[in-house]
Order: sequence, then C-alpha cells, then structure tokens
Amino acid sequence: MITKEEQKAYFEEIYAALNQAQKQAVDTLEGPVMVIAGPGTGKTQILSARIGKILLETDSNPENILCLTYTDAGTVAMRKRLIRFIGPDAYKVHIHTFHSFCNDIIQDNLSLFEKSSLEPISELESIEVFKELIDGFPKNHPLKRYRGDVYFEINNLKSLFSNMKREGWNTVMINTAIDSYLLDLPNRDEFVYQRAYKQFKKGDLKQNQIDLVTEKMEKLRAAVNEFDRFITLMKKRNRYDFDDMILWVLQAFKENRLLLANYQEQFQYILVDEYQDTSGTQNSLVELLISYWEQPNVFVVGDDDQSIYRFQGANIENMEKFADAYSKDLKTVVLTDNYRSTQPILNVAKTLIDRNQERLVKKIPGLSKELTTANQALLNVNERPRILSYPSEHHEMIGITMEVAQLIKNGVQPGRIGIIYKENKFGESLSQYLSLYKIPVYSKRDLNILDLPLTRKIISILDYLSSETTIPFSEDELLFEILHFNWFGIPSIEIAKLSATVADKRPRISLRAFLSDLINQPPKDLFSQPIPGLHKAISSLEKLIGDVPNVTLINLFDNIIRDAGIINYIMQHPEKHALLQELTAFFNYIKEETNRNPSLSLNRLVELIDLMRKEKIRLPLKKVTGSEKGVNLMTAHGSKGLEFEYVFFMGCNATYWEKKRKPGGGYTMPDTLFASQPVTSDEEELRRLFYVALTRAEKHLYISFSQYRLDGKPIEPSMFIAEIQDQKEAEIIQVNLDNGIVSDFTALQYQESVLPSIEKVEAAFIEQVLQKFVMNVTALNNYLKCPLQFYYQNLVRVPSGKSEATEFGSAIHEALQRYFQYMLDKQEFPSKESLVKYFEEYMVKNRKSFTPEQFKRRMEYGQEVLQNYREAYNDKWNKIVVIERNINNVVVNSVPLKGKLDKLEFNGKLVNVVDYKTGDIEKAKDKILPPDEKQPNGGDYWRQAVFYKILVDNYEQKDWKVVSSEFDFVEPDNKKNYRKVTVNISEQDIEIVKNQITSVWEKIQAHDFYTGCGKEDCHWCQFVKSNELNVSLSELNPEELENNTETY
Repeated sequence: MITKEEQKAYFEEIYAALNQAQKQAVDTLEGPVMVIAGPGTGKTQILSARIGKILLETDSNPENILCLTYTDAGTVAMRKRLIRFIGPDAYKVHIHTFHSFCNDIIQDNLSLFEKSSLEPISELESIEVFKELIDGFPKNHPLKRYRGDVYFEINNLKSLFSNMKREGWNTVMINTAIDSYLLDLPNRDEFVYQRAYKQFKKGDLKQNQIDLVTEKMEKLRAAVNEFDRFITLMKKRNRYDFDDMILWVLQAFKENRLLLANYQEQFQYILVDEYQDTSGTQNSLVELLISYWEQPNVFVVGDDDQSIYRFQGANIENMEKFADAYSKDLKTVVLTDNYRSTQPILNVAKTLIDRNQERLVKKIPGLSKELTTANQALLNVNERPRILSYPSEHHEMIGITMEVAQLIKNGVQPGRIGIIYKENKFGESLSQYLSLYKIPVYSKRDLNILDLPLTRKIISILDYLSSETTIPFSEDELLFEILHFNWFGIPSIEIAKLSATVADKRPRISLRAFLSDLINQPPKDLFSQPIPGLHKAISSLEKLIGDVPNVTLINLFDNIIRDAGIINYIMQHPEKHALLQELTAFFNYIKEETNRNPSLSLNRLVELIDLMRKEKIRLPLKKVTGSEKGVNLMTAHGSKGLEFEYVFFMGCNATYWEKKRKPGGGYTMPDTLFASQPVTSDEEELRRLFYVALTRAEKHLYISFSQYRLDGKPIEPSMFIAEIQDQKEAEIIQVNLDNGIVSDFTALQYQESVLPSIEKVEAAFIEQVLQKFVMNVTALNNYLKCPLQFYYQNLVRVPSGKSEATEFGSAIHEALQRYFQYMLDKQEFPSKESLVKYFEEYMVKNRKSFTPEQFKRRMEYGQEVLQNYREAYNDKWNKIVVIERNINNVVVNSVPLKGKLDKLEFNGKLVNVVDYKTGDIEKAKDKILPPDEKQPNGGDYWRQAVFYKILVDNYEQKDWKVVSSEFDFVEPDNKKNYRKVTVNISEQDIEIVKNQITSVWEKIQAHDFYTGCGKEDCHWCQFVKSNELNVSLSELNPEELENNTETY
C-alpha cells in the first residue's frame, strides 16, 4: 500500500516536471480558471495534479471536489491517475459524467423528484412510443406517410427531441424562432436576386427558394409540435430517457434553492474536462452549481480546436461564454508546450486549423495557441510528414500493410503504430490485409447487436416460432434457413435433398410436417444412416413450438440457446467470448423488456424487433478485437486522446470527408433560435476532426489517399490535403507498388487464415471486464466456492433466466421493503392486507417468470406466509430503520467494496444488519457456521454477515457501527415457526474475511480463476469437462495474460 509520504513525494515529482503554464493552472486554486489545452500539452496531467494540490494544501476533503468528464472511460482514467496521487481516497472524489452525476442527485432525493416509479426507456419501448406517436398523426399532417416507409420520421423525431432536451428548447421557443425566421426571409440577401437573371430583375425575391425553405420550416414546426404529445406518452408509460435527467435536475435546482445550496456548499471545487464538448443543458448545470459565488472555484479545461462532437449536442460557444462571464476575475492559461509531436507535425496541423474562423484565438484579444515542441527527445527530429498518393484503395491498403510489416520487422512495437480512418469500413478491410501478414491488431467498434450474425440467427428462430404458433406449417422458407445454422451440424447437401423431395411431393406437404414424420420413422434397413444433426434440429424446434404458449419469454429464450445446442456451439468456438458477449447482451435486452412489460408476447417482440431493424434503430454493443499490444485501428473520432509513434492516416479522399453524402431527413433549426449567430459549419467541424487525427502522431506521420476506387472510378483527395500543402509543409509522394508484390498479396487473400489464439482472446476480454469490477459478497462467495463459478457468473456472466424460487424471493423482499417504507413515511405499519397486496403486485408484474401453475401455487403460499410472518413480528419490529441501502465507494485494504443491505435497525449509531432469507432454514444451517474443518472458509451466510459489518463500519459517509447481523427467515421451519439467526462477529472473524477479500482480490487481478474446484457436484466444473474446455482454460500462461490486455 502506498503511504501518504510516498503519495506526496510522487505528487512533488510530477509537479516538478510541469512547465510554467501547467504549474500556473495547478497553483491557481481560487477563483475561475480556464485552461485552453492544445493536443499533447498535458491537460490530463494537470487535472489530476490540481486535485492532488487541493487535497494536499487546503482543508477540503475528497468529497468536496466534483470533477465532470465527458465519457465513462474518462472517469475511469481520471480515477486511475488520482490513485497514484492520493491512494484509495481517489474513490471518494466525485468523478462523474454529467448523466451519472444527475442520476446520483435524483437517487439521493427521490422524494423531491417524485420519480421513484419511473424507469429509463429502452430502445424497444422507444420504438413503441414513436410508432404510437406517428400512428396518431391526423389526416393531412405534414409528416404523415401513407405508403412506403410509414415510420420514416422515427429517427428524425428522436434526434430532434433529444436536441430540444439537451439545449433546453421548448415548443414555444422554436415556433417563435420559425415565425421570425420566415418573416425575415425577404430581407436576406440569399433570397433576393442581386442582379438581373433571365426574367428576374435585381431586387426580385427568389420565391422558389423561399417556398422550399418555408416547406422545410413547416415540417420542423409539425415535428416540434409533437414534442408535448411525446412527453405525455412517455409519462403514461412511466418512462424517461437520459436527456430528461439533466432537465429534471436543472428544474429542481431552479425551483428548490435549498437543494441547490446543499450541492453548492458540498462542492467547493468544480472541475470540468473537455469543456468544449458540453451541451447547452450541461453548461447550464455547471453555471447553477457555481452561481453561489462571485468568484467560484471552477476550473474548466478544453480545446476549441478539438470540438468534434457537435452531432451529440456539444457547443463550442460555451468556452467563449465562460470567458465573457468571468472576464474580470478569470485566469486564462494557454498550454502551448507540446510534449507529443515533432515540430514539422505541429506545423502541418497549424496550417490546417488556422483556416477555421470559429476559434477562441480569433475572439479573445491577445490569445495565442501556436504549439511548439517541448519534448527534448523530439527537438532534433525534423522528419516532415509525408502525403502518399496510391493508384487505388487496394494499393493503399497493401502499401500500408507492407510499411507496418517492415516497421515491426525493424523492431517497432505494434502497439506504437496507429492507423486512422474516417469510416469503420476501412478498419474492417485493412484488418484482413494485416492478418495475411499475421500482424496483430487492436480495434474497438460500436456495433448493432441486431446486425450481428448470431443474434440474427436467434431472431430467425424467434420469428419462426412466432409464425408457427400463429399459423402452423407456414414458414418452410425460414425453416430451410434455420436448418443451415452451424450448431445443428446438418450437411447442407442433405438439406437441399430434403427440400427437393418435399417440393416433388403430391399432394403438397410442408417441410416441417415432412421432417417431423421422417425423424420418427424407423430405419429402412440395417445400413441406413440418419442425417447428422437432423433429429436434434427438428425435435428441438418442435419442442420449442410447444413451449411458446406454456413458458415465459425468458424461459423460451433460455430453452432456445440450450435445446438447440447454441450454448455448446459457442463454448467450443474460437471466438467464444465475443459470441458470449453478443448472446448476453441480446438476452439482457429481452429480459429487460419482459421486466418492463410482463405481458409482452413473442409475436409483439418479433414485430418490434423487425421495426427496429427496418428503421436502423441500434442495440449498441462495443466490440473489442485483439489487444492493445497490436497495431491500433481506429476512426478519427475514436483516436481522440490517443498518441502513437507512427501514424498512418488513410482514406483522405473528398468522398469520405467533405463530399460524403449525408443521410436524408433530419431538421434544420432556424438561425433565429440562437442568441448569437454561430459561424460553425460542417466544413469547420470536419477540419477539426482532421486536425485531431493529425495530432495523434509523435514522430512519423503518413497521410494517404487513392486516385481510383476499386471499381476504377477516379476520386479526388480531400480539400484538407491541398490546405496542408498550401504552406509547403508536406509534399505529395506518388507510390507505385511492384506488380509482383500486388499479385502475391492478392494470392494470399485466397489462402486459409490462421485462427486467433483462444487464450489471448480470453485474457483480453477479461482484462477490460476487471477494470469495472468492484468486490461484493456474492462475487467473494462464488470465488471461494469455485473460481470457475466466479469466472462464468461474475465475469463472463453467462445469461440465465430467473428461477421460480429466485423470483418468489424477490417478491417477498419487495413486499417487506414497501411495508417498511410505508411505516417510515406514515410512522405506523400498514395492515396485513397491504403487505399481501405489495407481494401480489410484484408477482403480477413479474408473472413472466412463472408458469400458470407455479404462479397460482406461489401466490397462495406467499399470501399465507406473509400474513403469519406479520402476526409473529408486527409488535416487535424496530421502527428506526433504513431499508434497501446501497453502499458504495468503500475501500478496505485498497480493495473497493460495495453492497446492498435489506434493512438496518438502529439504536443510536449502533446497527443491527438484517438480511431476509427465503427457503428452508434447515438447509441453511451450514451456511451460517464460521470456519471449521468441514468448511475452512466458513459458510456463505456467515461470510455475508461479516462482509456487511466491514462494509458498514468502513462507510465513512455515516458514523455507523454494526453490533450484530441477523438472518430473518421469512418462510417458517417445518414446525411452522418463524426464526431469526443472529451471527455474533468477533475481531478474528473480521480479520479472516478481510484476508479473504484481499487474497481473492489479488487472485482475481492476477487472472487466477481458470481452474475449478474439481468437485463432482460443481455445475461449472462439469460444464467445462463435458464441453472439453478444460485444456484451454487451465493452461494459460501468466506472462501471456500480462501481455494481452485491452480496455473499452
């Protein structure tokens, strides 16, 4: 563990290495500070150093600091840096994205927001809402369509309403802006002929253009006027989206000054990273938080030249407004010492970005942002960036592949090479070229789950089951496709023969009926061989059709992946973790939808998924390929914040940049909506993006474009290439590859590729999961029981539906939670009828988890159990309680801990922790026992009790002390008695569990979870053995694991 002295020494070491401007930014602790930090100038370092300085030199606590970042990845990276400065206290500093910060405010003040019954809307529900909205358009509505894609406006409306929320625009504001804009059109030069043209005289109106713009504005008006109805539909469903959270907090802060003052007093120092990327509402939130002081301790860092997220609501003008608002007291620090790139690279970048007009240097007098190389190791590196012109895209990819191969041969580490492009398709193609030379790659892509092959196959099965349940024997075409799915292992020629046989049958018979008869027929003779996989495929599909009306959607999905053999196929596949990630994401999606809508039918689910696919509504999944040790492939947007010794910036053609066709649709806002007229343009936004890509390079920069497409059509380089050349900072080099090399390379493409290493994929996949892992008692128990169980359930998280018993237990917990919440609100317990009602409501809401018979049985049992339980304890319950308490940000022995406690009973500051248990108490006896010869690690319940004491006792936000832990068995024992078991916790118990926590944490971080417990009754050990996975799982080399990490 790092001591305070070591932390301070580390801070002083980092501080001493800062330049004068950076020190100025770190040292100015009081008052408003704006840091304009160009690429490679060390802004991330000064944010961490400033927080360290605040904590080392002021009386402020970590809890008094709020740091707002733009992405989840930014919050993780910031905390990792802080740990070096301040150790485990880094977990106490409030580091948030804007959305997570607002969510915390709402969760901490639910009674004020009155949002406890609302849930975030899912993509499927969102589609339903917009479908209902569009279905409700009256006749002659400007957006109503009667043929073709009648739901064409879904994406346009989603984008519009999101922008309205992000910018705080309402219907009246936009309508007023439209009116004034249309009224002003005749006064604008662009709508008036400036000279005589054909039959028009100078000064005549361009009526056709006015009519066209008017039509667009009226469509915008029609769309905007649907906003209030959209809000009503959302409220009717008790749903919200993430943009709503910021609006709610803003409204609450404006209406409840006490609430605002509470947070203003708590956060004495506020830091905002990537300030150029904040939206209007995000900026308003910051303004409210700092409005309490005339000279707020607010520190914003950004670079207007790297504002590349305007499509997500980012507003570059926020930096200019901030400078204006605090012009009297503002300390402006400009970081111009660049530690990343050589001067020739910086010169090329400057030549480009200087052409933009929307820059702070052109608005704030005396501001200079001319970057100079400050890295001593780079001062004498004078290699100029090269612009490479290739005959075709094919040649461009071959040329880059060969250059990369040569660099690696010369000793350059693959991870020090970055390849940047505008569109993902370049990365997909280039990775195939690189794989031919066995060059390792690393890439991250945002995928749509609905477009992925495995998900599409499962959707096909769902579609088939839905159709066959509605109209039997109606989907032979889909059945023919399903029989080709590789997990069935049916030879395709056999499927073709069967289909032809059925086609020749007279009278006609369906393929399904024919195959059902076929698999039930006895062999014709001793030499007849059954078609491999056919019996399994047809019998499993027939069983699934029978399951549709009899099981829940969750159970149906579970049956599909197990009965059809999908899970076994995945676990034996070399890309199993990618497939598992995809399967889990899709499973979680369906589980979430059935949680939200227990009556959701298979037919309705299939219908909505089909609509989502048609309208290209995404179910997002981040796909990570390879490890960071490989050559990095990324889009220009994805390159922000990264740096590489060698950068290949490819595909710099106008077709992919300034001349790329934009998708149709969308609404353009009238400029009268804005207080000041922004000079921003798509061209300036693209130029900033190009600039970001250029400035990723440290020493060597290669910019390339091609002269012809693969189809032979000529294409021109981007205008940005010409702008770079304008100041003679780089010259174009024609690259002509040897025909023999091109031929050899083309031949290689037809050879079989080598399969990737399973072990490396496992290590890379697990590493990014571990970055987000926080120790909890379930994970601890699972690991001590069997490391493989921990691996599958807590890391891989193999999907599984809730069992009948688990859901029943959840219903009991929910009923008791609401029962005590009523007592806390009303200061008296409700009636036993209310307790039963709470249980019944949960059961009905989650009816999907039960068959009709299970539901009836569990409902009757629960009603009886709860009434008798209340009778046994109602006069004995402590009324001074906290219920369903989430405890986070606790650090013990440098291990982050979290937990959710059912109930805390108080006697002053002394606490009795209560955990409800359902099930047979007789079967739980061993789980309550401390360590002994039979159970060297102790029972799960005993460990849970001790873990909760450690958690609560170290929860520094409250001065609580656990004196006892109690397991309250809500179901009676065999003699109909209700029992509670109290665990008496000793100091020795605490020490044992602390050691278990530390030991398990260290083993997890060392990836020591690939070997199971070996017990015969262990489900996961048997699973690994039966699927012949044990070799690949147990023989991983620690050094290989260490060298194959990746992050999202």
